[in-house]
Amino acid sequence: MLGAISYHPLVHVKIGPLSISPHGVGIAVGFLLGARLMLPEANRKGIRDEQVYALLTRAAIGAIVGARLAYVVNHIGDYSSPLEVLKVWHGGISLLGGFAGAIILALPKMKAERLSFWKVMDAAAPGMALGVIIGRIGDLIVADHLGKRTSFFLGYKCPAINVPTASPCAPTRFTDRTVGAVVHQTALYDFISTIVLLAVLLRLRRNRDRYDGFFIVVFGAWYGAMRIIEDFLREDVRHFGLTGSQWSSIVVVALCLWLLSFYRRTPSFGRWDDGEAAVGLASPKEEEGAPEAHNEPSDAAAGSVRPTPHKEE
Repeated sequence: MLGAISYHPLVHVKIGPLSISPHGVGIAVGFLLGARLMLPEANRKGIRDEQVYALLTRAAIGAIVGARLAYVVNHIGDYSSPLEVLKVWHGGISLLGGFAGAIILALPKMKAERLSFWKVMDAAAPGMALGVIIGRIGDLIVADHLGKRTSFFLGYKCPAINVPTASPCAPTRFTDRTVGAVVHQTALYDFISTIVLLAVLLRLRRNRDRYDGFFIVVFGAWYGAMRIIEDFLREDVRHFGLTGSQWSSIVVVALCLWLLSFYRRTPSFGRWDDGEAAVGLASPKEEEGAPEAHNEPSDAAAGSVRPTPHKEE
């Protein structure tokens, strides 16, 4: 082993009577910065600021509920009563569950506003990556998601017993810490891989000819694949040999690769801005052979006024 990363984590910051977690701050700041990155692209796609704010409000609530619910389901044996499930301040959230909850709660609003699911999610994809990056900084500060033992030079060296970490560091049957042991720091791997993902998404976005849905599908395939790999290095509850996040990611990656391989254009469902509410998927052959639909205004609608993106001064 050439070396290892060693530092004292900062699990809580005391400000008077308050105890603030850098982990929670990272999540909040990541959400806000990701939302800010989403706005210009959403405007370019014809989605007004007030519509984005309404979606983000619902997404924030859904993310909190989904993140907690997914974690509890995956670690149900850790809770002896329903009341313990509600104690979110004790920790225990799932990033993938947060993504799922945010999307599910925002869906009805997208449909009500006649917004394309694919346009909204494409606008959000780089912001989602940025949110993960900022959130992982919080994880690194508190030394969360510490994994299995390793000799990798980017591993984390477990500190002294009196130095707190957000997760156990090389635990044994008798203690949650093996001082001096080196473990995988999976939050660091996720941080690095998501930086690369964000760079790729921003690079690909320069080509304006991409079909709606392309960017969120690339995000899902890339991030899901990375989580499958990273979770093999984690210390976590496993079901039939895999973590809950791995099972979820396998489904997401399979779906995204299928869309990228067979559709290569916007799927028919979720295109509520076209007035074509979800009616099911057309077959891949029909999608390949059908010409791309263009919304040309008819003579009767020539005098109608299309909504334009609202831009604040």
